[in-house]
Parts: sequence; structure tokens; C-alpha cells
Amino acid sequence: MATIRKTRSLGTGAVEILSKDPDLLKEIVRTAIQELLETEMTEAVGAKKGERTELRLGYRAGYYPRSLVTRAGKIELKVPRDRSGRFSTEIFERYQRSEKALVLAIAEMYIQGVSTRKVKEISEELLGEEISASTVSRLSKSLDEQLQAFSKRKLTEPYPYLILDARYERIRDHGAIRHHAVLVAIGINLDGKREVLAIELSNRESKNSWAEFLSGLKERGLDGVQMVISDAHEGLKRAVSELLPAALWQRCYVHFLRNALDYLPRKADDDCLTELRWIYDRFSFEEAEKDIRAWVTKWESRYPKLVDWVEEHISETLTFYQFPRPHRKHLKSTNMIERFNEEIKRRTYVVRIFPNSASALRLIRALGAEINERWIEEHRYLNMEFLKDREREFAFTVA
Repeated sequence: MATIRKTRSLGTGAVEILSKDPDLLKEIVRTAIQELLETEMTEAVGAKKGERTELRLGYRAGYYPRSLVTRAGKIELKVPRDRSGRFSTEIFERYQRSEKALVLAIAEMYIQGVSTRKVKEISEELLGEEISASTVSRLSKSLDEQLQAFSKRKLTEPYPYLILDARYERIRDHGAIRHHAVLVAIGINLDGKREVLAIELSNRESKNSWAEFLSGLKERGLDGVQMVISDAHEGLKRAVSELLPAALWQRCYVHFLRNALDYLPRKADDDCLTELRWIYDRFSFEEAEKDIRAWVTKWESRYPKLVDWVEEHISETLTFYQFPRPHRKHLKSTNMIERFNEEIKRRTYVVRIFPNSASALRLIRALGAEINERWIEEHRYLNMEFLKDREREFAFTVA
């Protein structure tokens, strides 16, 4: 408990300090980015400053000044140079892509007359120039070209696992504020790495919108899908069965357990759902089936509606047992995409209501591209050798 109180007091203290000294936040951002630049240079030349090593690939040659506009304000940096002139960094491009998208969304709010003078002042500080419709248009054009290339890129390798989900954003549409669906697809490739495959905006989540979304993915080269993980939206299920007929479907067990609450009285025994949740941690499908029968026998007289519903639908949540055991904890739910959506929500919350659809799609795609690049650079998410073993076993069984 003492640790918790200490953490809270530190957080409160940090907020108080930053509110009294706004330049401190700018300095924190500057220091962090400067350290990233130094780390990149060390990796590029193969040695730290002054380090003597046979593994050295080059030599430093001083710095050049570079400014970067952030939400903390404009910061001045020293970008390292090497003697051969080969060193380059993508930090500015990556950072500014999502930052520009966010600032442009705020600026568009001002242009359309739905924000305050304070928003205008902030936007001008971050963009470095006076806000006007032409400024927004010019800055949007270059950013949109990059994001279009990202969203329409060819998919040149198989993606055995495909995770689909939708979230909603509020967008101003002809004077009214409407909720629009943001459709997202994340794939895991044969290297075991995650990728953001597509982000599209739709008026609503329906069979047609999901069918169009999946058709777009297939036109770009989506192939080799063995399993699709999603919630139980009927339109999504039908679209998957029509456009990816060879893929198995896994219903997210977390959503399933939430849906189960609809069939329970408010003062239900907590053990009932707890024991149902345990089924998803069993070693094999056979063990899970045995536990389901025991669960049904124990609870059918007390909660008949719930038990009937579970018996009818639980098989949809057990598909993951057909795949390698080391993969199962990642495949039985849509938690991966839920975490992605939380990152998106954290940034879109700043805007709250988007001035138009293009602004919403621009920001979410910019964040998606940023996350995608981070994932590609990370170590593999899954060891796909286990999947190859499954495929060999399946081929042997069929033969």
C-alpha cells in the first residue's frame, strides 16, 4: 500500500510541476528525442563516443541544428552527422506524421468555426504559421499522400492469423454529430510479426461494410489466412464466411463472457462465470469439453437460460484449441486489437469530435502507421515454427 501512495503522490507532483513550468515538458520531450538520435548514431557507426573497437563502422562528424514542432511546442535539436554522410534518421518523419495529423484535426475545427480562440493559438504554435484553410490544405496533401501509400500497399506474404474489430468515432457530418465505424485489420505474418493491414472508415458496421473491407484486403494480396479472430457481429461473421471461406473463425472469448452476463440475474453466483472462464486455460480441446459437461451439469438447474445459450454458442470460442499451444493465449481473444484501439482512443480523445471524415481517417491511419513501424522493428510476436509443425501434422492426417 505504501508503494501505491508514493506513486500517486509522485504523479500529482509531476502534474503540479508541469503546470507551473510549461517549458519543463518541452525540455523533457527534447531530451528524450535527443537521446534517441544519439542511440541511432551509435548503432549506425557501431561504437559509442570515444569508444575504441574493431567493430566500428564509421566516425562521427559533429552535429547540425534541426527544429521539430511537437504538442509541447517547437524544440531545437542537434542531429548527429557521420563522416561518410550515410547516417539518416526516421524519427522526425515518424513523429511528425501522427503529430501533424492531430494538429491538423484541431486546426480544421478552428477553420470550421467549432473551436475556440485558444485552439487557434495552440494550432498556430504547433504548425509554426497562421492557420488558414490553405495552410490546412497544403499540409494535409503531403501527409495524405504518405498515408494513402501505407493504406494501399501490396500485401506480398501470407498472414495465417487475421484479427478484425471496429471502434466508433464521433464526426461532424452536415451539421450533425454522428458515430462512424473505424474498421481495423491486424495480421500476423509467417515471420511471426504483427502488422496493421488496413484501417477504413464506414458509416456503420454491417455485412456490406465488412465485405467491402475484406474485398479491399484481398485485392491488395491478402492470402494464407488460416484463422480469423473477432467478436460475434453477425455482419462480420457473414462477410468472413463468404470472402475467407477456407479460414476458421474464433469468437473472442472475452466478448463471449461479457455477453453471458445478459443471461444471468444481477445477483448471480460469481463462481458460475469464473468456472466458465477456466475452460479457456485447459491443455487440450478434450479437457475443455470435459469441463464444459461438468459445468453444464452443475449450473443447468440454477441458470437454465445461461446454460442453454452457452451450449449453443461456446463451440465458436474453442477454435483456438486447433492451433499450437504456444499461440493459443494470443488467439483466443481480440485483446491485441483492443490494446491497439486503446492507443488510438488516447489520441483521438484530444479531438473528441472530428470536423470531418477525412480528418478522422488521417489521424487514425497516421497512428496506425506509427504503431505498424514499431511492430516491424520489434522481435517476432509468435514463433511460427509451431504453426509449420501443425501444418505438417494436418497434411499427414489427411494423407
